[in-house]
Amino acid sequence: MVAAADEVARTAARSAKVARLADLLRRVPPGLAPAVVGLLVGEPRQGRLGVGWATLRDVRAAPAEAPSVTVAEVDGVLTDLAGTSGAGSQRRRDELLAGLLARLTEAEQWHLVRVMGGELRQGANEGVVADAVAKAAGVPGPALRRAAMLLGDLGTAAQRALAGESLEVGLTTGVGVQPMLAGTAATVADALALTGPASVEWKLDGARVQVHRSGDDVKVFTRSLREIGGAVPEIVQAALALPHRQFVADGEALGLDEDGNPLAFQETMQATTRLRPFFFDLLSLDDTSLIDQPLADRKAALSAAMPGALRLPTIDTDDPVLADEFAAAALAAGHEGVMVKALDSRYQAGRRGTAWRKVKPVHTLDLVVLAAEWGHGRRTGWLSNLHLGARGPEGTFVMVGKTFKGLTDELLAWQTTALRTLAVGPPEEGYIQHVRPELVVEVALDGVQRSRRYPGGVALRFARVRRYRPDKMAADADPIERVQAMLGRGAAAG
Repeated sequence: MVAAADEVARTAARSAKVARLADLLRRVPPGLAPAVVGLLVGEPRQGRLGVGWATLRDVRAAPAEAPSVTVAEVDGVLTDLAGTSGAGSQRRRDELLAGLLARLTEAEQWHLVRVMGGELRQGANEGVVADAVAKAAGVPGPALRRAAMLLGDLGTAAQRALAGESLEVGLTTGVGVQPMLAGTAATVADALALTGPASVEWKLDGARVQVHRSGDDVKVFTRSLREIGGAVPEIVQAALALPHRQFVADGEALGLDEDGNPLAFQETMQATTRLRPFFFDLLSLDDTSLIDQPLADRKAALSAAMPGALRLPTIDTDDPVLADEFAAAALAAGHEGVMVKALDSRYQAGRRGTAWRKVKPVHTLDLVVLAAEWGHGRRTGWLSNLHLGARGPEGTFVMVGKTFKGLTDELLAWQTTALRTLAVGPPEEGYIQHVRPELVVEVALDGVQRSRRYPGGVALRFARVRRYRPDKMAADADPIERVQAMLGRGAAAG
């Protein structure tokens, strides 16, 4: 499996990636498919394992010379890790992880650590793996993707497909549905050019929630389909207060201050914050599935089923001027921007097509490169993942995040050459190369959030490289105070 993943990482053509993974999946016993799929896409089937980066950093083992460990054995250890809790659990996790790593080759160790750390980047995203499963099983891709959406899990759909079982599954209340995702657009006009007549909706900086009600039973799923109903009683109460005893609704949960203003994402995610749901889609109502209906019909059903206080502000239009005015109102109210969704679009899970587009201002910061990580797979031989710092007091720099996004092959090659001339000492832990803080890079980001990981107390959100700034010196980089100020609502950094 790791050999196939490494080949895929070195392959540019999507068709070749699919073919290589399909060859692997044809040899996978159906019962093992959920484990294999999880390890390929970087999302173990067990969900949270209770292992953080500190553990992955501290647990070390010399690699084995030859491969000997099966996927089933790895899956078994991950199950043990996920089920370990209570007194002495940290020591037990360390022992389990060290024991497994000692049996893995260097390539296998690297793959597993990246999976567990949430940083697997080898070119086999869920869409590629889904196409590979369909090819291996000899089933239509759309049928496989639809089954994965309605089952809430690609691995489970893969197991059914590889076993030759029917993929005809329907929406089931209480079973999380993979959420539909949005692409991006620079402006509202650009988005409307792609969607045509659209629903334009406020985009909240909240947490995606999917609420299922069946009688007096309510389940609340996160974007990753983790059930959290017990932790969000106010959302459960809001669902129970509605007159309909069966529905599946898609929306956002947002924390509000005493004046009704939106809280920053990090504050919304705090356990003590009272959350309010805002719904924008209805997938099922009164035992009738709406998932194959166009958005216009789903919106009409949502409007009839739920009071305005539980729905996102929205307008239907194809007029860029009207949509732009609506977007400006969303920003003025302290929200991120708007979503633009084609009114004729069906609900498609996990796909970033042209049907849904998010439009929000892009913030930029000029930061200094403090270190870079030697790449793996397709980026072997290049310094890739950048450690970024803002200017601190008296010539110091404060780390605020990392990014490997936005780097073309040309930029990677230039960056590697430039950073090697600034290298300080040998690579830490074998792959983190510290450099003299002299190179300034312009980074685009969605915002910042509070963080205990970095000394400045803030971390970048969705940072990506826009360009290097050879015209600027390190002393011209943005100060940490500017980054920290972005924690305030509506703070601009462009």
